[in-house]
Amino acid sequence: MKKDIYKKLDLEEFILKFNSYFARNARFEVGIDLNIFKSYLDELDKVNFTPPKAVLNLQDFMLKVQKQGILKLDEIFEFIKIIKYFLYLKSLNLKDLKYLPIMLEKIIIPSEILKIEDSFEVINDKFSLKNGIYLELDLINKAINSLKLESKKQMDRILQKEKLSPFIIDRQIHLIDSKECLLLKAGFSKVLEGRIINRTQAGYFYVLPKTLQNIYERLENLYNKKEILIYKIEKSISSTFLKHILFLKFIDREFDKFDSMQARIFFARDNDYSFILPSKKKSLILCDFIHPALKNAIPCNINFKAKILLITGVNAGGKTMLLKSILSAAFLAKYLIPFRINESKSQIPYFKSIYAIINDPQDSKNDISTFAGRMLEFRKLLNIDNAVLGIDEIELGTDANEASALYFALLEHLEQKNIKIIITTHHKILASKMASNPNVALTAALYNEKLALPSYLFLEGSIGKSYAFESAKRYGIPPNIINRAKEVYGEDLENLSDLIEQTSKLKVNLLKKQQELDNEIRIHQNKNIELNNLIKNENEAIRNKTLKLESIYNDAISEAKALLKQNDKSEIHRFLNKQNKIFKNLPKEKQSPNIELKIGKRIMYNQQRGIILNLKKDIAIIELDSGIKMKVKPSKLELGAEIKSKPQKIDINKSSNSCNTSLDLHGKRAEEAIEILDKYISDCLLAGFDEVLIYHGIGSGILSSVVKEFLATHPKVKSFSDAPSNSGGFGAKVVKF
Repeated sequence: MKKDIYKKLDLEEFILKFNSYFARNARFEVGIDLNIFKSYLDELDKVNFTPPKAVLNLQDFMLKVQKQGILKLDEIFEFIKIIKYFLYLKSLNLKDLKYLPIMLEKIIIPSEILKIEDSFEVINDKFSLKNGIYLELDLINKAINSLKLESKKQMDRILQKEKLSPFIIDRQIHLIDSKECLLLKAGFSKVLEGRIINRTQAGYFYVLPKTLQNIYERLENLYNKKEILIYKIEKSISSTFLKHILFLKFIDREFDKFDSMQARIFFARDNDYSFILPSKKKSLILCDFIHPALKNAIPCNINFKAKILLITGVNAGGKTMLLKSILSAAFLAKYLIPFRINESKSQIPYFKSIYAIINDPQDSKNDISTFAGRMLEFRKLLNIDNAVLGIDEIELGTDANEASALYFALLEHLEQKNIKIIITTHHKILASKMASNPNVALTAALYNEKLALPSYLFLEGSIGKSYAFESAKRYGIPPNIINRAKEVYGEDLENLSDLIEQTSKLKVNLLKKQQELDNEIRIHQNKNIELNNLIKNENEAIRNKTLKLESIYNDAISEAKALLKQNDKSEIHRFLNKQNKIFKNLPKEKQSPNIELKIGKRIMYNQQRGIILNLKKDIAIIELDSGIKMKVKPSKLELGAEIKSKPQKIDINKSSNSCNTSLDLHGKRAEEAIEILDKYISDCLLAGFDEVLIYHGIGSGILSSVVKEFLATHPKVKSFSDAPSNSGGFGAKVVKF
């Protein structure tokens, strides 16, 4: 079923590439709860580790052990690969992680298995039994190596004989039937005793010298002893494996689990892909999604809140690919396979099943027409639940009017179930009937009339024109045939299509104006925030000055009262002189004596540039470059020419409302937390921060979910992700502006 789906969705090449990252047979299912699996993935992504080498499936080997069969050394080594890899993982520094150490702690390798693992060594990806473990085997190997060396020396001596030189074809040593031979001419027997092993077509002979025959007989005897000894070792290890068969089954499953994780991690790293964890929410939101089969494609952005999405519009304009993109995103998210998307602003519900009715189901062998095939496919879907369904060209196979009524009834039935449906169609009747349904969303593929080509863009809330005649012309149909088709089609129907297209254009303009209006609203909201901050800063500065003056005044009064009680005139004079000095040293409003404030002059107010709009006695009306108009005292203004070298920024360290690079929301209610977070982000934007840290904790997950949803919809948040483990991990978010 899964293979059938990803083939229909043009994901076969993508899935094949993904499968290549597995150490052994690829599995889509993660085997555990998706949320837990995602936690493992997030942790593993922080670890620098080497992926495992290819490993064979161990099921047949374990069955052989259970039947008391004897595994061969290469079969045993497939188990050892897994043991060695988990020992490698256990050696990594994972102390700052939460879930992976727990997973590895559960894998307690029996001491007998560890001894077997330790008896194998790997050099250049080839395994062998270590020296010093099996002493009898070591002696045999030593004897074999000694005889091989003796054989080489004997062969060198033979090749150095002068009498043999006339008969030597080449001085290479040829391996024939696992025996080292010389290639000689006829007549060699006069100078060399040996046995002919084989003959070439040219009449030359492969000769095994007699002096080597004895060595090979001894070698053959040693090899036989070695095979018997290895069989005993294999039997002993197989017996130990049988004793620990439950452990081997357990670690085999754990390896599959880890393999499934590491394949996803390295696939995401190598291709800069992202993970989407399916949510319980009903809306399907794709932001900057690109179908893996497309090259240089326009990113797909869609907010599918309704139960049914009806896609109409120009032929070859991307309707089918939009349908496949939505289903592909749902498929990949369901199995936590990474792909290219803006994960922080996307949301995909979890669907138990994914269905696609895309290809023509006609089957001449079984006498099934296109329409009959469609009906058979729909019959299978009448009882499905918790699914997403895609139907391409729903009108295929029968009369348009009858089909629109039939499919309207079928969709009305499916609408009552817990499923989402995506449809592409050219049925104007079906589209108009469905358009009045509040559970149906419309989107239209648009046509670029100037270029006479599809734009591959979509307009939400509209029914699109097919542009069949224009498409036919683009694909080479002669103009006279197209003109005749237009005559047959009729002026009234053409006017109806034009009316549909005009409606689409009006909606495009409306959409643009709405976007412009939203941008203006955001700009004014930001200006309002900036103005409020300026007012707060001014009020705080006045309050601080007032408190300071009150403090000086109170100190002076207290000191004066004390002196009056003493009635010492000299002390009173000294006190007055002291207070006079204090008064002179109080900060005065700075104003250059040479400043000439005039309407239209550039000025600086609180480190922000602006222009003077009006001047009165004690008030100047100014407009800052940010667009804020305000009344201020002229004494607080500086001419712009005098402060050219000053950077145009707000010094948040001097503000009473200064913001830090982190915010802690622990213990806050959801509504209170969002209100605090909204104000905090505004302050950070004003302060010019690029990145901040939000602590929300883990707890029940409610506050975390609310914060994530707010960040995903905030217009100024570019992206956000879980913080590093040393900065809060899953209990915090790193937010970028």
